[in-house]
Amino acid sequence: MAIWLTLCGAIVLVAYLLGSFPTGYIAVKQLKGIDIREVGSGSTGATNVLRTLGKGPGAFVLVLDSLKGVLAIALVYWLFNFAASQNYIPPTVDAKLWQPWVLTLVGLAAILGHSKSIFLGFSGGKSVAISLGILLAMNWQVGLATAGIFAVVVAISRIVSLSSIVGAIAVSIFMLLLHQPLPYILFGIAGGFYVIFRHRSNIERLIAGTEPKIGQNLASEPEQTA
Repeated sequence: MAIWLTLCGAIVLVAYLLGSFPTGYIAVKQLKGIDIREVGSGSTGATNVLRTLGKGPGAFVLVLDSLKGVLAIALVYWLFNFAASQNYIPPTVDAKLWQPWVLTLVGLAAILGHSKSIFLGFSGGKSVAISLGILLAMNWQVGLATAGIFAVVVAISRIVSLSSIVGAIAVSIFMLLLHQPLPYILFGIAGGFYVIFRHRSNIERLIAGTEPKIGQNLASEPEQTA
């Protein structure tokens, strides 16, 4: 049991470190030579990269951040297959029951890493893109449905933050409608709440009517992301 628990703990730590990899920060630093945390919203995510460098780099960061989430979940499937082949899973452990819980912990660790990167002094993005990647790898129907809601709202409003918030709310609803296991539902609730919490300054601007649309720059000073 000790080896099994160590492996599970290690994969959670790896997921946090994977989420912490500062894709947006590196992209802007390499292409423009500036610290993205000092411009726009101060976030290292794809939306702020879009405002800073344009559509190409923004899309590039969006895809890479999503892939971080996919990879984090893929590591869990690899772990269970590897542990089973090496007889590291104790006879008392029901792998089918454990796997959704480990997937949930790994997903939350990756989300936390993206927004609180150990490589950036515990600052980072708002965990939207990486959450989408996690959802697609966890259950592709939920992921696609959430992405669809995001796309519809952004097409109507042209406001990425509003679309992200609506998508974060929709995740739990889709988890319930598609009869996902309890750990996944809890992931939807916890992850969705965290994404909304990370958008609290955006919510203030939405209420004030000052939140920029796609193609507009943020007029206010950079927010704190730490």
